[in-house]
Amino acid sequence: MEIIRQLAAELQLQPDQVERTVKLLDEGSTIPFIARYRKEATGELDETVLRKLAERLDYLRSLASRKAEVRRLIEAQERLTTEISKAIEAASTLQELEDIYRPFRPKRKTRASLAKEKGLEPLADLLLAQGQEDPRLLAQRFLNEEVTSTEEALQGAQDILAERFADDPALRAKIRTFTYNTGLIITENSDAEDNPEAQEFHLYFDHCEDAAKIPPHRILAVNRGERLGFLKVRIQVDAARVHSLLAGEIIKDSSSPASPHLQAAIEDGYARLLAPSLEREIRNALTERAEKQAIAIFAQNLHNLLMQSPVRGRRVLGIDPAYRTGCKVVAVDEFGKLLEYTTIYPHEPQKRWDEALSTLASLVNKHGITLITIGNGTASRETEQLVAELIKASCPQAQYLVVNEAGASVYSASELAREEFPDLDVSMRGAVSIARRVQDPLAELVKIEPKSLGVGQYQHDVNQKELGRALDAVVESCVNHVGVNLNTASSALLRYVSDLSAKTAQAIVEHREANGIFQTRAQLKQVKGIGPKTFEQAAGFLRLGEGPEPLDNTAVHPESYPLARQILALIGSRAEDLQDNAALRQIREKLNKLDPIKVAESLGAGVPTVRDIIASLGQPGRDPRDELPPPLFRADVLSLDDLRAGMVLQGTVQNVVDFGAFVDIGVGKAGLVHISQLSDDYVRHPTDVVQVGDIVTVRVLAVDPKLQRISLTMKTQV
Repeated sequence: MEIIRQLAAELQLQPDQVERTVKLLDEGSTIPFIARYRKEATGELDETVLRKLAERLDYLRSLASRKAEVRRLIEAQERLTTEISKAIEAASTLQELEDIYRPFRPKRKTRASLAKEKGLEPLADLLLAQGQEDPRLLAQRFLNEEVTSTEEALQGAQDILAERFADDPALRAKIRTFTYNTGLIITENSDAEDNPEAQEFHLYFDHCEDAAKIPPHRILAVNRGERLGFLKVRIQVDAARVHSLLAGEIIKDSSSPASPHLQAAIEDGYARLLAPSLEREIRNALTERAEKQAIAIFAQNLHNLLMQSPVRGRRVLGIDPAYRTGCKVVAVDEFGKLLEYTTIYPHEPQKRWDEALSTLASLVNKHGITLITIGNGTASRETEQLVAELIKASCPQAQYLVVNEAGASVYSASELAREEFPDLDVSMRGAVSIARRVQDPLAELVKIEPKSLGVGQYQHDVNQKELGRALDAVVESCVNHVGVNLNTASSALLRYVSDLSAKTAQAIVEHREANGIFQTRAQLKQVKGIGPKTFEQAAGFLRLGEGPEPLDNTAVHPESYPLARQILALIGSRAEDLQDNAALRQIREKLNKLDPIKVAESLGAGVPTVRDIIASLGQPGRDPRDELPPPLFRADVLSLDDLRAGMVLQGTVQNVVDFGAFVDIGVGKAGLVHISQLSDDYVRHPTDVVQVGDIVTVRVLAVDPKLQRISLTMKTQV
């Protein structure tokens, strides 16, 4: 119950609300299921809060488990006191807990442990007592065969005190805070500065910045430069002030003859033990904070990328550009089915430009193509010029779109791609991905490991386990928010449905292939590996457009079908009427007039569930992405040489990072809108203003053809 109370206080929720949510999580319910179908229990907590609650719950349970372990380990040493036990219980973070355990942690041989073996710990205690007796006289009592001089005895006692001070939890906490608040991150170039690759980090060759204020993206940049051997990094602190702070806590009587020895132990303990340890801890904490920020940005970008509006009803020609090996070209129908494929060689060294134009025109006309997608990799600009000429000369009905091909090669070499297109060349499969990802970004991009989609910052430098977990949660959230067609979805898409695994997703596909399409959601129970719990968690997120049960094409959960029919009966309708467009319009009008609170009272149901059912019944088969603006299509090409300062253009946000946003304006190189140029008003973070996939109006500030850099602004005031 203590964890429940703490969660409630931290998240500003009611304890019973938290308790019910934790119970659902412990019972194996997924977060999408809880957020969508257990609103009465949670008090309508959304996915964001639920994920925070689940993450914090895991942390607090881990903390409680570690507390028990630390208590047991100290008790085994017969050193557990009431004070230590209380301190363990009061620890609110793992860092605090490890500080408490530090003095009891088994150590390798140290100067302090050797001095203790020589029997010098009582001398250290006498010095710390700060009496008036001469330390040299005190030291003479401890001379023996191993300690032959008073100097050696006093040095041993100082070594013991130095380690004791460095391990003291309160002192560590005080100096850690001081170091973080006042320390400077100092970066210098290493001996490898002549390496051309080191120039990427030239800004940090002589750099100084407050540790407490350094932005997350610079922490990751510095870490990378250090890891590659191009930078030397340290934290600089005013050691004299640290000595003074420690002395103020330790030396109670400066007139004591022992005080010089205590001061020596303080300075030695800080320089040799405490400072290096705290520098590692603080840099680790800064890195952890930076990684958390980078992962959050990546997750938000991924969400916006996956939730881009699908381009429906258009046949697409996908082109994977290349020079020597030729451009791979595929035609797909409105549903992504492969119609035809070929290779053209318009560029160096073959330069069969006219032949390529003729081939493309033939494919466009033969298959009724209205949209051409071009990957943004090698030879993309030249291929864009080819397509622009094609549209102008012979295919005015077509438009084109340059798409981010990140991950296409990963997909093309995957087991899933081999299963889908066993007879296609690897590069040709990449062209299929380029064509399909505009038709249904979510369905196509889930086939690719999220880390390969190119919408992050420093994604290869962060904790890969944490990144993978965060990105999987984003994909899961997107898939379940949109819903999945049970009869057409790939196993790659199905595995992200609430409580389905890769194994059960594959089992669904195999069952579909062996027995034909599903007629109802209920038939899902016939699939091997899907029991009552999995059916409960998954069914509401699966859709069936055509079947004997109209409610299967809505977000209404099967457990609520009786309630849905009761609601329809209140307006004189039946579930079957949902399949008639004329009747549906009348149903929608009548549903809009219902009062969910009164309906819930009359039917003995929860208000949130009734409200959701009313919304779902009015929009069977709804895809929330259809409400978003479509991509920005083009018919002509623009080059970097065409750009001039002051030009106003439309572009698509390609990536969002801590320092700004990269916008594709159709010149083959994304321009940067620095955070300071995103708005006339102050911008705390770029994600507050723009998202991946947004279509924005920008003005060119400057163009550097040599460095291939474009500076843009979204400000309306110059």
